[in-house]
Amino acid sequence: MTDGGTARRSRITPEREAELYRAVLDLLREVGYDALTMDAVAARTRSSKATLYRQWGGKAELVVKAMRSQKPGGIADIDTGSLPGDLHAIVDREDDCVMERNAALMRALAMAAHTNSDLRKAFKELLVEPEMEELQRIIRRAVDRGEIRPDNPALDYLVHMLVGAFATRSLIDDLPPTREFLASYIDAVVLPALGVPTH
Repeated sequence: MTDGGTARRSRITPEREAELYRAVLDLLREVGYDALTMDAVAARTRSSKATLYRQWGGKAELVVKAMRSQKPGGIADIDTGSLPGDLHAIVDREDDCVMERNAALMRALAMAAHTNSDLRKAFKELLVEPEMEELQRIIRRAVDRGEIRPDNPALDYLVHMLVGAFATRSLIDDLPPTREFLASYIDAVVLPALGVPTH
């Protein structure tokens, strides 16, 4: 992140930022990404378009950061002393209702990202890559503790497994992702693939 980005964001209070993000997510649910405009966000939040562009640069960055604001903080600091404990702690922080709403938004954004390179870039840089880095830290600790062999081929697919479970639950089962489902998926699929015993 550049200093310019930090300076840009410091002009709006955290409360105002949270209010703007809520409005963006509401609009996203109502009209979808393609039909969402900075004019509509400005009108909904009683702000100027100039302020929005100065603060976020554009629609893609604003939408992805609004999505990120829904997540309950970083996961890199979770350290229960075991990989099963860490993965279950990540899932336990989520709320089923919020998860269901976020899954619907993520599906809509993933669809829009196919045809919008700005959104795809922001999605990857601001949401996917930071989460992957945090997850890698948790995995490195598990390798250092001797829980996972460093040459385990499933390590390269951990993010795919977790994102896949979250994203495809509604597609395959016509049900939202829930903490119970993700916890059972971790025990049945993720940990065995990594060679970690489940208790």
